[in-house]
Amino acid sequence: MHGLLAGSTNPPPPPPSAAALLDTNQRFYDALWSDSRLIEADRFNTWPLMQELAAQAPRRLEVAPGLRLRLPIAGTQFVDRSPPAVTTLAQRRAAVARGCITALPFGSAAFDLVCALDIIEHVDDDERALAELARVTAAGGVLVLSTPLHAARWTAFDAFVGHRRRYEPEPLLAQLARHRLRVERSAAFGMQPRSSLPLEWSMYYLTRHPARAMWLYNRVIMPIALRLQDPLHLHAGMIPTAQVDEVLLVCRKDEPVSW
Repeated sequence: MHGLLAGSTNPPPPPPSAAALLDTNQRFYDALWSDSRLIEADRFNTWPLMQELAAQAPRRLEVAPGLRLRLPIAGTQFVDRSPPAVTTLAQRRAAVARGCITALPFGSAAFDLVCALDIIEHVDDDERALAELARVTAAGGVLVLSTPLHAARWTAFDAFVGHRRRYEPEPLLAQLARHRLRVERSAAFGMQPRSSLPLEWSMYYLTRHPARAMWLYNRVIMPIALRLQDPLHLHAGMIPTAQVDEVLLVCRKDEPVSW
C-alpha cells in the first residue's frame, strides 16, 4: 500500500514500543481486510515472476498476504495474523493458518518458495522475522521479499500504516546475508506519485473519515492501481537504489558453509 503513496518526507519519529506497533498494525489491517475483497495473484505485476518460481517449487508459503495474494491458492500454504483475512482465505478453501512472522507454525526447511511482501518493515524484531523466514525456507529455495527504502523518505503515512522502519540498501543486504539469503534478482516495486498530494489526501481521509477512506481504497484506488501497474523489470543482483522508494528482492537461500 505504501508504494502507492510515497510523497514528502520527514525524519522518522522515535520508534513505538513493540506492543504499540503490533496494535497499530492489527487495528489498521483488520479494518482494511474486513471491508476488502480477495484479489487473485494473477492481477498483480508479480504474477509472471511467481508463476516461474512456483513451477519449480512444489512446497510454497505466502506470509501475511492479507487479501492481496501473490501466489496461487491451489498448492500454497498461507499464514496471516489478521482474522478477517484468515476467514476469507478459508472460505476460498485455501490452506491457511493464523500465525505471526516471528513464530511461524511450520517446520524447518518446509518450503521451496516463501513469499513475504510488504511485511518486514512492520515488524519490531525484524532480525527474528528474517530468521524465521530463512528457517522455513529449504536450502536452495527462494524467498521473495519487498520493503521500502531510505529512512530519509519517511512519511506520516509510514507511521499510520504501522511501519517500524525503512531500510538502507547495504545494511539490508548484510542482514539478509547473515541468514544465508543471497539476492539473485531485484526490481523497483510499488507506484510512486510525482507529488505529495495523494499522501496528503489519503492521510486526511484515513484520520477523519476512515470508513469512507477504506471504501475508496478497496473500490476505487486499488482497482485503478491494478490497471496502472507497470511490468516488473527484474535485474541481476541488487538494482541501483538511489531513486527507488521500494524494492522487491528474489533471494536464494544458500547451503550452510562446512569447514
